[in-house]
Amino acid sequence: MSEIKLTLDPVMTAEATPAFPTVPETAPQTPAVVETPEVEPVVVDENMLNDEEKAQVEAFAKSIDITNTNQVLAYGAGAQKNIADFSEGALDAVRTKDLGEIGETLSSLVVQIKSCQEPEKKGIGGLFQKKKNELEAMKANYAKAESNVDKIVDVLESHQVTLMKDAALYDEMYNLNLQYYKELTMYIIAGKKALEEAKSVKLEELRIKAEQTGAQEDAQAYNDYANLITRFEKRIHDLELTRMISIQMGPQTRLLQNNDTLMVEKIQTSLTNTIPLWKSQMVLALGIEHSNQATAAQREVTEMTNLLLKQNADKLKIATVETAKEAERSIVDIETLKHTNEQLISTLDEVMQIQAEGAQKRKDAEVELGRIEGELKQKLLELKG
Repeated sequence: MSEIKLTLDPVMTAEATPAFPTVPETAPQTPAVVETPEVEPVVVDENMLNDEEKAQVEAFAKSIDITNTNQVLAYGAGAQKNIADFSEGALDAVRTKDLGEIGETLSSLVVQIKSCQEPEKKGIGGLFQKKKNELEAMKANYAKAESNVDKIVDVLESHQVTLMKDAALYDEMYNLNLQYYKELTMYIIAGKKALEEAKSVKLEELRIKAEQTGAQEDAQAYNDYANLITRFEKRIHDLELTRMISIQMGPQTRLLQNNDTLMVEKIQTSLTNTIPLWKSQMVLALGIEHSNQATAAQREVTEMTNLLLKQNADKLKIATVETAKEAERSIVDIETLKHTNEQLISTLDEVMQIQAEGAQKRKDAEVELGRIEGELKQKLLELKG
């Protein structure tokens, strides 16, 4: 993580965010209606900082001048722009990535493997088709399927490399967002310290002076400074909202990274298990066909009927057993459902927590603003009296 440097320069421009990888679009989640558990509010204070950061915030807070309009308007603007650019970059990356292409490639792999079967025999004449013709046709069909599969493998490997690069870049995105989050936190804490100083010292001095002199200009000075404090409080609240956006981007980035990782694993399974198994089975099929050809050449035609009956019985058994196995097999593995459920629950928990925190912050801010407004109004009325 690079070093964070707080600044009051109103013309400061945010550093350019790095290019984002193209990333997959996550499936929309349907929120379930559940009771919202009580959540301990997060207090943004110096306990979030290390000693070095505390010292930087302390020094920076003393340099803040809430009477400087340009400073107030630009306070934390660079950090906010970083978050805005980061969010826009992530959104563009999601829009441009579609895992459908990879899914179609995997589907085409299945089609090619299924296409490599024995030629269909039609009519009673097929029972007496020469074994040599069967073997040659089988070899030709296998060679064609193998060529197509090799091309698909090249495409899948290319997708796999891209997805692995994207997953690595997501780590960089996550760390970058973490830095922006820390920077905003430091701006907020420094701003609150400056506000506390302004209220307890400067504003109090102006109030006492206005009460002692009774002069209109002193009362107005007190009122103007109170308005400046309110304006700066609003600016701090804006930074708190931006900080919440940064907090949300953390788990969102990890969810996108997980999508790419799962697809890499799926491709890896196809490359290391499915294709080698298919090729080994084709070798066995060709070997069996060679044996059948040699055996058939030595048998009498009168034995063909018995041979066909035995073969059909064997095939019927295999077909029946395989059908029974597939009928008993679940459409979706329990591990898949369990993983999906865990991920969904985790996502919903995080979303609920974030929403609850955001609602509480807005509620607290609304109450605080109302209290401040009432206090200032009361004080002004007292001065007029």
